[in-house]
Amino acid sequence: MIDVAVQVFAKRGYHAASVDEIAELAGISKPMVYLYLDSKEGLFLACLRREADRLVAAFQGAAREAAVRGAGDDSGRGAPEVRLHAGLLAFFAFVAERRDSWVVLHRQASELSETIAAAVAEARRAVMAQVAELVRAGIEESAAAAQLTERDADFVAHALVGAADSLTDWMARNPGQSPEGVALRLMNMVWVGMGRVLEGEVWVPVRG
Repeated sequence: MIDVAVQVFAKRGYHAASVDEIAELAGISKPMVYLYLDSKEGLFLACLRREADRLVAAFQGAAREAAVRGAGDDSGRGAPEVRLHAGLLAFFAFVAERRDSWVVLHRQASELSETIAAAVAEARRAVMAQVAELVRAGIEESAAAAQLTERDADFVAHALVGAADSLTDWMARNPGQSPEGVALRLMNMVWVGMGRVLEGEVWVPVRG
């Protein structure tokens, strides 16, 4: 039922989607949908929460696997930036492979009720926490850690997640771009720049 509902919501949008159509495609009765999920909003929230959990699990799992692969050696394969890259790659792969899920999460949810918007915000916070943890670890492992603060890590995490969100629309307009390529470009743009800051380089505007 949830699988079908995600497809229908993605295709038709929340307001145009019909519980009758979802029930018919799922092979169940309409009263059964209401019995389990109470309302159309309840059904959408179930879709939203399941796909958000899948997205967070994909990010966490990829970062954890990268850490395990790099444990016990000096290759740097378990470094925070490697784990972050693995998480971003999993994120972009999720968007590419589960386009219907991303449409429900990203394009529709913010336009709906406060309850749905709160569920979206909760999912975003979960991803943000994972990204911030990896950014924080990268700062702590650097020689210039004393120069940067917890707020700096939070700032970079927000910038990174915001860029990743925006790039999903860019991927839709450029279907030939692979998740691997997009993740690598984003890491080069953000992490390389942060590396220069950690080395003490700071840009300031030229004043006339």
